[in-house]
Amino acid sequence: MNGKYWFSLIAVVILMLLAYVGAEAGGLAIFFGIVIPYLAAIIFIVGFIRRILGWASSAVPFRIPTTCGQQKSLPWIKQNKIDNPSSTLGVILRMFFEICCFRSLFRNTKNELYNGSKLTYSWEIWLWVAALAFHYSFLVVIMRHLRFFLDPVPGCVKLIEFFDGFLRLEFVDTFIQIGLPAIMISGIVLLAAVVFLFLRRIFIPQVNYISLAADYFPLFLIMGIACSGIFMRYFTKVDVIGIKGFTMGLVKFHPVIPESVGGVFYIHLFLVSILLAYFPFSKLMHAGGIFLSPTRNLVNNTRAVRHVNPWNYDVPLHTYEEYEDEFREKMIEAGLPVEKELK
Repeated sequence: MNGKYWFSLIAVVILMLLAYVGAEAGGLAIFFGIVIPYLAAIIFIVGFIRRILGWASSAVPFRIPTTCGQQKSLPWIKQNKIDNPSSTLGVILRMFFEICCFRSLFRNTKNELYNGSKLTYSWEIWLWVAALAFHYSFLVVIMRHLRFFLDPVPGCVKLIEFFDGFLRLEFVDTFIQIGLPAIMISGIVLLAAVVFLFLRRIFIPQVNYISLAADYFPLFLIMGIACSGIFMRYFTKVDVIGIKGFTMGLVKFHPVIPESVGGVFYIHLFLVSILLAYFPFSKLMHAGGIFLSPTRNLVNNTRAVRHVNPWNYDVPLHTYEEYEDEFREKMIEAGLPVEKELK
């Protein structure tokens, strides 16, 4: 069995211990609460922009869209206008379904031998469901956390938080929560989805074989972030007002370390910072790269338009007629056929 996930698990556990011990016993609350978040934000912004600019400036000399349908050709052959678009509108629809619905992942299939010799294909629907659940719950969690960085809190954030919670027995003001905290669906779904993606890499032999430590590391990071967040919300009494003041201080570049937050908060904040700094250098950059993927965002009109490679340089042509004019006498002496006789 591929045991590379142990490296990632141990790395995340060490990071959690560093944050907890450093902030609680080492007196490094300023380092883990202020320096690290600012540094992570800078690395994330600069790294993200640098990767996007690098992809945007890369030459794409040929049309290389991947297709799953008939290209536009003869009038009586039906074209697949979304999977094989020949217009800008088709590309927009294709990108929309790809980004919002993971259309290519939806078509994912798996194969296996049946009765030892028959190769069968089946629909791998659970990967698509887990990926959708993971990404959308992560988005909702990020949107909910905007409550801590915006004052006043926008109505859309309150609305998302209202619909995300159930078993609500609380009164929520701008940042004060009174009563039992609502159970947030997005947090539970996020943790369940990331656990499923991890177990899939463990128990499916083919996926396990190709999985690297870099595949497990972000999964364990997100697990740690989700677990520490759930722990703070439902099992410990965190100073929400103090955290709100701290995050607003970070936003306004006048951060003040709150004294009433515990070590779990620093673990949560440190893991989020590590994820931010790790983001531009990892496979997580597919979040930005999908918009610049030439296999997705190009019109496939290669039968209608001649695309010339801009890297092509002018090559001096030497036609056969010129070649024969140059060597006709020697070709005749050698007995080779010529198109024109000597005058």
